[in-house]
Amino acid sequence: MQFVPAIGQSDFRSLREAGLGYIDKTDFIAQVLADPSVVLLFPRPRRFGKTINISALGHFLRKTDEDLSHLFEGLAVTRDPKAMAHFQKYPTLFVTFKDVKATSYAAAVAAIRDQVVAAYRAHRYLLDATGLDSTMAHKIRRVLNEEISADELQHSLFWLSLALYEHHKTRVVILIDEYDTPIQSGYLNGFFDDIVLFFRNFLSAALKDNSALFKGVLTGILRVSKENMFSGLNNIDVHSIMSPHYATSFGFTEEEVASIIDPAHLQEVRSWYNGYLFGGQVIYNPWSILNYVKKGVLGTYWVNTSSHDLIERLATRQGMGLSATSAALLNGETIEVPIDDNIVLRDIDHRPDALWNFLLFSGYLKLVDLHRDDMGDLQGKLAIPNIEVRMVYRTMFRNWLSNAVPNRSMLDELVQALLGGDAAKVQKLIERVLLSALSFQDPGGREPEKLYHGLVLGLLVHLESHYEVRSNRESGYGRADVLMRPKTPVRPGVVIELKVRDDDETPEEVLADAAKQVRDRKYATELENAGAVPVHEYAMAFDGKRVWVKRVQECLA
Repeated sequence: MQFVPAIGQSDFRSLREAGLGYIDKTDFIAQVLADPSVVLLFPRPRRFGKTINISALGHFLRKTDEDLSHLFEGLAVTRDPKAMAHFQKYPTLFVTFKDVKATSYAAAVAAIRDQVVAAYRAHRYLLDATGLDSTMAHKIRRVLNEEISADELQHSLFWLSLALYEHHKTRVVILIDEYDTPIQSGYLNGFFDDIVLFFRNFLSAALKDNSALFKGVLTGILRVSKENMFSGLNNIDVHSIMSPHYATSFGFTEEEVASIIDPAHLQEVRSWYNGYLFGGQVIYNPWSILNYVKKGVLGTYWVNTSSHDLIERLATRQGMGLSATSAALLNGETIEVPIDDNIVLRDIDHRPDALWNFLLFSGYLKLVDLHRDDMGDLQGKLAIPNIEVRMVYRTMFRNWLSNAVPNRSMLDELVQALLGGDAAKVQKLIERVLLSALSFQDPGGREPEKLYHGLVLGLLVHLESHYEVRSNRESGYGRADVLMRPKTPVRPGVVIELKVRDDDETPEEVLADAAKQVRDRKYATELENAGAVPVHEYAMAFDGKRVWVKRVQECLA
């Protein structure tokens, strides 16, 4: 049977009844039911299957007179007798906050109220039930009429869970999807403290010490820090992307992708959408895979489904567009940072490791290696996961570059000078960029060479339609700092070796050292083999906002 992707379909029942393609993730249901923890949180990047999983869980557990067994026919959960003993046994509450992207606290509360009212409407039958406590009935009517205050709203899920327990004599399931979307909006729009306090009370009331609760399951992108968010909710069990448990529940495994992708195209699909490691398991981006299956064309499907405003704002504040770290990432290298899945959003403004952790848990970086240092603290090696996500960083770099170098003609002049062998003009143009771009950056860090390396790479990244612009590539007997390799032969090629001047060195000495390295290690070999004619070799020496550029043959003359 042909696999028909369910693009944008987040309701499990609608997907199954429409006969759309479904990668069986219902073992997630069995795992949740076997888990001794009462409250579970699953932070995952957006579009990684959180909503469809929680929807499937809701349809499986929801107590109703309608037989829903046809939805699960042939799926993994039906082969687990212990899980099936829970089928359609529990009154279930479901709320989603994925669309609560408000610009003020009042607007956020109003949007949250709308979702809560929708959950109450699904259980309006309680008002017709005999034996419902009159006080509880009054509360339900007030919620349905949207008459409750923000303070009362914080207790609304707790009230409904009690009413359902009282009516059904069965404990209740509470499902909350994308709980942290309003919190990110609060951070972006200046009401972070208010919305965090609201959710601290809202979640604690419903999920802590609630005798009516059977299971509480939350999804989101981040685990917002315990001291900010879950200080009153100490019974929550968090399974982040580092946890081996539930590692394959979100996203597609290699085997799952292979089952729906033509084997002839699997390698290119892997380069574009693979690269994630969840709990040590290789995971593919499911949204991009489904779009690729439907359209048959490689593209930036995941990165185009949402605004990158928060990412770009955080990166810009930290000068990520021009830093040794971002240069290493763009070069395909790994960076090592402390790992902490307790994200404190306000810390990102002044703690670089918080930014990298945010990018990791949001899906913009991958965890290559995880280990503990001598002090027992977690350290991780991070990298850009795949080609699709690399596009985001390239776009951010271009945005930064357009601010640092608003005159595009200057970039064109620089390229023409490089391809024409005009070292004096290259020096003049790069120095003009340095005067502008380094106004907010300190090149005096531990690895200033990587900072300049990132700058030069960024100035040339827009050429990738005609040139392969790569850095630290194997060529000859070593790695050149930057290579411009033409995609068609009989075009000029460029080799750049850059160094940072020490206090006791003259620019001429630094240039000579760089030039000797280019020749001794035969960095031009790859370009010559590719048919580049001529090959221009440059030595560059940097010191603060100064740069000296010469052709290699001039330095060695």
